[in-house]
Amino acid sequence: MLVHICCSVDSHFFLQKLQTSYPDEKLIGFFYDPNIHPYSEYQLRLLDVKRSCKKLNVELIEGEYDTESWLKAVRGLEHEPEKGARCSVCFDHRFEATAQQAQVLGEKIFTSTLLTSPKKSLTQLQKAGEMLAEKYGLEFLAPDYRKASGTQEQNRIAKEDALYRQDYCGCLFGLTMQRDQQNKLADELFVPISGQIQPESIEARIRLYEKRWKLEEDGVPHKIIKQRFLNWRLISGLLRVRKEVVPAHFLPYSTLKGDYSRGGIEYTIDQIHYMNRDEVRFISLQHYNQLLHAAYQSVSELIFSPPLFEDELRVRQLLEPDFFSLSALLVVDEIPEKKIEILCQSKTYSDVREVLVER
Repeated sequence: MLVHICCSVDSHFFLQKLQTSYPDEKLIGFFYDPNIHPYSEYQLRLLDVKRSCKKLNVELIEGEYDTESWLKAVRGLEHEPEKGARCSVCFDHRFEATAQQAQVLGEKIFTSTLLTSPKKSLTQLQKAGEMLAEKYGLEFLAPDYRKASGTQEQNRIAKEDALYRQDYCGCLFGLTMQRDQQNKLADELFVPISGQIQPESIEARIRLYEKRWKLEEDGVPHKIIKQRFLNWRLISGLLRVRKEVVPAHFLPYSTLKGDYSRGGIEYTIDQIHYMNRDEVRFISLQHYNQLLHAAYQSVSELIFSPPLFEDELRVRQLLEPDFFSLSALLVVDEIPEKKIEILCQSKTYSDVREVLVER
């Protein structure tokens, strides 16, 4: 039996139920989800599905991440709500690829872990699966494992096995609509040009779950806990000195009251240069290198190849010992002596992240 897999929370429970209900069937997982956006989120969900399938001794096949074909299929349906027309097309697209894969493998039955998702319409899924089963001469299996407290059991298993619980369905359009409704920043879509891993970003979660898997294999006791913290994203930053743009690196948690400030350096204390407006501070690249024990040759090099976010937080703490400081801190090649203009669009917000603790 070929089982289309959407995510580990659904598949881990669904596969175990299938193993119990159909003990004579060999289950093959098929991870085909070109709807998932961004690609880093796709990688994270696939990573956890691989871990789940390994635990359950289920073979796993990864389908093609052909996002362009998926976007073409849902064109014109971008503003459809959850469980609307876009979702129907999305199911058809993924189920058809699954049916085609079943034919290639010589399997006669296919199904999908989407059937166990409480956020999906069982009727909608069953209709899509049966239509394609008839087209390809296959059988679509649609068991309802949600009933008889199935959803509660699914949540218990997900928590017990510490599965990755995503908080949006997967596609770009669903994500942006959900974040708009929540009045929340869609920070899943933020990737700095430097590639620096941001706190509670998808890339940070991948790093955490990869480490978790390694600890499991090594038999090291551990626990994933949740932590509430102040998060930050830099949307854009620009420094002009006498109307000429000059390279500047904005340290983490740099903010302005608005998006724009201008002024000049008023005084200097312990190699920190203070602007006369909006609590802005400057340090030279030389001082930054001393604090970090680094050897950057230019601020441009620093911008495109920064150290770890955590290392920069330590630099900030050395400059601003107050943990509650949100003053803008800029690293420059040379301290400006003329008129300064700063554009700093950034967001600070309460957030929750997972932390891996070894025991």
